[in-house]
Amino acid sequence: MTTGARRRMGVEERRQQLIGVALELFSRRSPEDVSIDEIAAAAGISRPLVYHYFPGKQSLYEAALRRAADELAARFVEPRRGPLGARLLRVMGRFFDFVEEHGPGFSALMRGGPAVGSTTTNAMIDEVRQAAYEQILAHLGVTDPSARLELVVRSWVSLAESTALLWLDGRRIPREELQLQLVHDFAALAAVSAAYDGEMASLLIHMLADEPADGPFGDLVDRLATLLPKVPAVSAQTPV
Repeated sequence: MTTGARRRMGVEERRQQLIGVALELFSRRSPEDVSIDEIAAAAGISRPLVYHYFPGKQSLYEAALRRAADELAARFVEPRRGPLGARLLRVMGRFFDFVEEHGPGFSALMRGGPAVGSTTTNAMIDEVRQAAYEQILAHLGVTDPSARLELVVRSWVSLAESTALLWLDGRRIPREELQLQLVHDFAALAAVSAAYDGEMASLLIHMLADEPADGPFGDLVDRLATLLPKVPAVSAQTPV
């Protein structure tokens, strides 16, 4: 019986393997609790060899976050076909898939983890938020957003992030409900802004024009309608 020799990896291939191993471990436990020894063992190499490719845990951690940030930003990419509400719902589904698959890693990315205050980590977080912001503007067909629209979209991106972080702490609300609620939140933020601004009102009308009654935005209207008090009919006669 012959045993095949272990294939020798090139430098970049080994680096990518270590990043993948680290990201997998960070996805299951907080990065602070994962040691270089564990990463080396999972990769099937020695601890000194890890340091040959990365000068320390911090640099490997940042490389893993870089991959996570790129993957998370890609979750917001969605073809501009069909009603906006359905598109946003699909985006939220992929976003929460990532959150569920990479819980501790997602928390570390958004909260900074062991790299709190790191310029590199903060830049990656900002890149993810900016990518999400630009994707939503693309779905709206807007290239030069007004101040109010920028406020709506950036507030919604921040809300999605904070909602996911809170959900991870106990998962007390079904994620499917939160995904739909976040789509409703986007419509609600846009509607409130439209009440103050004509340009936002025009955008809202355009946004809702092709929405089906059974879509996410139509569902929001139905839910709100059940909460409205019954308005008594106004008498045709003017009281004396």
